[in-house]
Amino acid sequence: MLLRLAYLTVTNAFAALRLLPVGDRDKDAEILALRHQITILERQLGANRVTFAPEDRALLAALLAPLPRQVLRRLRLLVDRTLSCAGTAT
Repeated sequence: MLLRLAYLTVTNAFAALRLLPVGDRDKDAEILALRHQITILERQLGANRVTFAPEDRALLAALLAPLPRQVLRRLRLLVDRTLSCAGTAT
């Protein structure tokens, strides 16, 4: 598990370095494409929910730690809205 966390950290660090010279518009397009892919995968899963492994949660926590409060508040509102929409659909 620790080896996988180290591997994910290194690969994500290289991915982040690759995005440094890229403009904001390109980053936004890539984010929208990834969100669309996640939506399609969730639709294909049906009733099954996506679960995160502990090392995935640790990586997400490390990435979210330095974010300012305003960004975290917007993210929390987005998650709450998504969960409330998912709750009404079932």
